[in-house]
Amino acid sequence: MLAALLYGQTNLRLETVPDPTPGPGEVVIRVVAATTCGTDLKVWRRGGHARMLRPPTLFGHEAAGEIVALGEGVAGWQVGDRVVANNSAPCLHCFFCHRQEYSLCPNLVFNNGTFAEYLNIPAPIVEQNLLPIPAGLSEALAALTEPLACVLHGVARSNVRPGDRVVVLGDGAIGLMFVAALVSGSNSVPRPQVFLFGGSDQRLEIGRQFGAAQTFNHRQVTDIPATVKAFTEGWGADVVIEATGVPSVWETAIACGRPGATVNLFGGCPRDTCITVSTEQLHYSELTLKGVFHNTPTHVRAALALLASRALPFDLLITEHRPLQDLEQVFQDMAQRRVVKVAIHPFP
Repeated sequence: MLAALLYGQTNLRLETVPDPTPGPGEVVIRVVAATTCGTDLKVWRRGGHARMLRPPTLFGHEAAGEIVALGEGVAGWQVGDRVVANNSAPCLHCFFCHRQEYSLCPNLVFNNGTFAEYLNIPAPIVEQNLLPIPAGLSEALAALTEPLACVLHGVARSNVRPGDRVVVLGDGAIGLMFVAALVSGSNSVPRPQVFLFGGSDQRLEIGRQFGAAQTFNHRQVTDIPATVKAFTEGWGADVVIEATGVPSVWETAIACGRPGATVNLFGGCPRDTCITVSTEQLHYSELTLKGVFHNTPTHVRAALALLASRALPFDLLITEHRPLQDLEQVFQDMAQRRVVKVAIHPFP
């Protein structure tokens, strides 16, 4: 089969590798659509990831398709089923899993290799995080399940209350998904007001269509924390979500919070980077700073249900549909911010 392999920093190659064969408890899917992700872009630029992969390795982690082979002992699935698989599964047996803190499981099984014609799904993921695609939902949209699950996990950890004023820093796919997830709650309680900061007018428009109360192009804002205080009576936001993975923006996020705020430092920064935090502000303003990572099986199911509901126009996040042969150019386009997410189709 044709597959993308990452060998190091910006060193991505399409190669012919053997077709996968499922082992016990595993399934193989024919990839119908694999979506690109900001994490993929960071890994491509940095040449690796602290938790998910180390080169040389098959690359990509968001995909949906149809089952073409079942391993020994697999029950409840048939060849031809349309499915989406999360890129990980927890062990269910460790200290953290017993506390239902599944994203902290030290034994998470990760799966990479979605930018390929076929993908093998490990047994723990088949058992916990392989889901049928609802009728009427395309594979390209179903492939957004993993990043949206991460966002839903992030929202759940952010202490958002009805009517809160929430600042989201970053207009990449994750920042835009945060806007969508924050405003998608029940109509019976006041929804939070979401204020989105980003660097692209086109992306900020998507944020407005997702329900952002107001958007700001940071290239036209000289002082982001001062701007936030200006529309919060001088206090700052109730909740701040950082969605860029840039250390300086982490510091900006902390500066945007009011006394008692929760600051969700969601974007993963480069390894060995540090930030400076004012001990006076942290202590006397009683800030809650949270690093939030990955997702849980519950949020994987909630994400797929939200996508299937078609309550929000998640189609807006998929800028283009391209063949696997264009993958290198797609990453160049992502680096230049010409696209948000691209659906890669290995087969014509």
